[in-house]
Amino acid sequence: MRRVSKAAHFLGLNQSMIGLLGMAVLIGLGEKMAERFLPVYLLALGGGAISVGLLNGLDNLLSALYSFPGGYLADRLGTKRALLVFNLMAMTGFCVVVLVPSWPAVIGGAVLFLSWTAISLPATMGLVASVLPRNKRTMGVTMHSLIRRIPMALGPVLGGLFIGWWGERNGVRLAFLVALLLGLGAVILQQRLIEDEPSGRAGSVVLARAEGNPMRLWRQVDPALKNLLIADILVRFCEQIPYAFVVVWAMKTIASPVSAVQFGFLTAVEMATAMLVYIPVAYLADRGAKKPFVVMTFIFFTLFPLALLLSRSFWSLTAAFALRGLKEFGEPTRKALIMDLAPEGRKAAVFGLYYLIRDTVVSVAAFGGAFLWLVSPATNFLSAFVCGLAGTAWFALKGRELTGAGPGSGGRLQT
Repeated sequence: MRRVSKAAHFLGLNQSMIGLLGMAVLIGLGEKMAERFLPVYLLALGGGAISVGLLNGLDNLLSALYSFPGGYLADRLGTKRALLVFNLMAMTGFCVVVLVPSWPAVIGGAVLFLSWTAISLPATMGLVASVLPRNKRTMGVTMHSLIRRIPMALGPVLGGLFIGWWGERNGVRLAFLVALLLGLGAVILQQRLIEDEPSGRAGSVVLARAEGNPMRLWRQVDPALKNLLIADILVRFCEQIPYAFVVVWAMKTIASPVSAVQFGFLTAVEMATAMLVYIPVAYLADRGAKKPFVVMTFIFFTLFPLALLLSRSFWSLTAAFALRGLKEFGEPTRKALIMDLAPEGRKAAVFGLYYLIRDTVVSVAAFGGAFLWLVSPATNFLSAFVCGLAGTAWFALKGRELTGAGPGSGGRLQT
């Protein structure tokens, strides 16, 4: 029993974290087993390619736009109640898809659940920051990132089985029915395990302090966090410029193209590499400075397009995708650093604002990447590399983090 207790402490697991992680698995499993096959369902309902394009556009747009409202509501209502609202929103969307087999209705329902991760992430990070001490926040964020991979891997497999057994129309609707039931289980788990926040973080105090104006909130953001945002945007340009063309390069462009099965294996190599580094890095980052781990993450982001350009066979691509998996090296650390630098009482809202700005700006890279690809694949990959290099250098030179008691309570900035 003592060993279990020590392991739970090491992994940053308390009652609220277990409730949060359980909720993420249940909602995520339902979301991934159903939402992943929405394009197929839209086509089966007669929606055509336009409906699929509209769905994809909404996904990208809402992922950016939902971040700030999600953070604001978390600060306004408290994270536990905000998560309940977001879960009920997703469940309402699931209901619409189950009850109304029409492609416009499916698009309308998708607005409620399509970007559940984006709208709930600020509240999730706010909860981690409130229930764990500073020296366990990176581990808490890491456990959330790690556990989320379970539904991401298992959900599409289950959804595919549903389609295989009951066909495209009935199979997807049944998958959404299961998603609805899993959502109900997540709500019950969340309400039973996640502890109510003290009055200093929920209730009337937060009602008075929550900031709904992003411009006023931006003026409260620490310059150190603004520098992290600038670096992150540049590094995400590095990721998104070649993102859609990675599969094209591997399966169509190189001298020895890989098969679909081999490309699936490459993706598995990336995921496995990421999962292997999560916990060791979180342990080290919580014991010391976070900045070096974020810099290393940015370096791995930067090197991937260059490695891809040099990879012309399956085995060289395997090495490149292992390198790509290492980009998760300090991703939970970066999220924990955002929470450290965000002001007390505004952590969820600032986290949401950060992602709103980042994802809105970075969405341009997806369009720019296509034009660069038309010039040549090398132009695309090298442009991405230059963006990554600029972002990494910016953070290495200007990046700061807090040490000591924490933001607003005597913490000190250091390079």
